[in-house]
Amino acid sequence: MPNPTEAKRVMEGALLATPEPLSLGALRRLFDEDIGADTLRRLLQELREEWAGRAVELVHLASGWRFQTRPEFQTMIERIQPEKPPRYSRAVMETLAIIAYRQPVTRGDIEDIRGVAVSPQVIKTLEARGWIDVVGQRETPGRPALYATTKTFLDDLGLRSLQELPPLEEIAQTLQVEAQTVDDRVSEGIAGAAPANESPAEPDAER
Repeated sequence: MPNPTEAKRVMEGALLATPEPLSLGALRRLFDEDIGADTLRRLLQELREEWAGRAVELVHLASGWRFQTRPEFQTMIERIQPEKPPRYSRAVMETLAIIAYRQPVTRGDIEDIRGVAVSPQVIKTLEARGWIDVVGQRETPGRPALYATTKTFLDDLGLRSLQELPPLEEIAQTLQVEAQTVDDRVSEGIAGAAPANESPAEPDAER
C-alpha cells in the first residue's frame, strides 16, 4: 500500500479535478497497488476532516465522493456564474415529488394523485435532467413503465439515499424550481409514504 499521506494527496487531486462524484471503485484505480475499501473509507474520512472549516467540503453522496462549495457560500458563488440554473414548472416539481416519495410509480399513478394528465414533456424533462429513469414495467394490462429517481437526483440534493429525503419545500429550494408550493393534493398523496424499493445507498460497493 502507498504511504497514507501520499494516497490522500492523490485522491485529493483526483477529487478536486473531477466535478462528478467518484466511487470507491474509481478511486481504487488511481493506485497500482490494491487498496481495500475500508482503508479508502478511512483515508477519505481523514481527508474530509482535514478540509473541515474551509469554504469547500468533501461530501459522501449516492454516487460516491465529491468536493463542493459549502451551502453558506453558494449564494456568493452564484454571483460570478454566468449561467443560471434552469427553473422548472410546478407540474415538473409535482411529478418529481410523487416519483421521489412513492416510487416506483407509473404515469397513471402520478395522474391519480395530481388529478390531471401528465404531459409527456414533463417526463422527458425529468429524464433529460437525469433525475428519473424507467426501472421496469408493472405487470398489469399494457405493462406501463415504472419510474424511479436516480443517483444523479440524490447527488444534486446532496444525499446518499432516499431515506434522507427532506421535506418537499427543501427539495424545491435545492433544485431551483419555481417559487411555488407543491399542490395540496400532491402533498396528501405522498404523505406518510416511504419509498417502496430503496434501502440506504451503497455507492462504495463497487469494485
